[in-house]
Amino acid sequence: MDEEIKIIEVRKAPKEAYMIFGFPDVGLVGVIAASHLITELGLTEIAYIESKLLPPVTVLHEGLPHSPIRVYGNHQIMLAVSEIPLQEELVHPVTRKLIDWGREKEVKLMISLSGIPVPGRQDLEELKVFAAASTGETLKMIQEKGVEILMEGYMVGPQAVMLQYCATLKLPAVTLLSQCFFNYPDPEAAAKVLDLLANIIGVKVDVSKLIEKGEEIRIKARDIMRRTQQELAKMGKSQEFDIPLYIR
Repeated sequence: MDEEIKIIEVRKAPKEAYMIFGFPDVGLVGVIAASHLITELGLTEIAYIESKLLPPVTVLHEGLPHSPIRVYGNHQIMLAVSEIPLQEELVHPVTRKLIDWGREKEVKLMISLSGIPVPGRQDLEELKVFAAASTGETLKMIQEKGVEILMEGYMVGPQAVMLQYCATLKLPAVTLLSQCFFNYPDPEAAAKVLDLLANIIGVKVDVSKLIEKGEEIRIKARDIMRRTQQELAKMGKSQEFDIPLYIR
């Protein structure tokens, strides 16, 4: 199935960049964060995914059609973002294709931006961000930056595939998970994960507008949140609330 997915480059992609993933998930943390990064850093489209396996959807921006899954970038960042929730059967091939492409570009670190749903989210004044990594060396690097590690648990969805596939390939990869709402767009959680991302990659990102426009973002994101919930249910996303057996 991977062969049926093509990455079409429209601009020269940078070498040895950070590759970031922002796909629809709980709280839409990754998508909201990715959209803000594109605007704040002035990232331009450098590639897009083309495949008959994708639903017959095109995204219109300023009257022009775009693939719903695109890669934006500059000289030091490549950002893969999807404006549609990935169907369960597409999560593995799409994620693997992007990682293989990033590997060809010799990316130095892959980072997935996502959320971790927490009961009583509305009562939390300060959100925590947790991390998991693909290798012991990468985990140590993240710990040295003061990031709290998610020691035990489950992951479901694109970020789970990214982390596991990178571990298999021995590629350095990190998943950043901000505490968030399960089924409600959470721009505050996106801002929190961007603060940590900025610390890791050394790029300044102003998140003040993200906080100020929180309600506007929540309203705009309602439809994609609903569709995302439907796909997450098929993937068994609620399993992330479970506690795994301790098996070494």
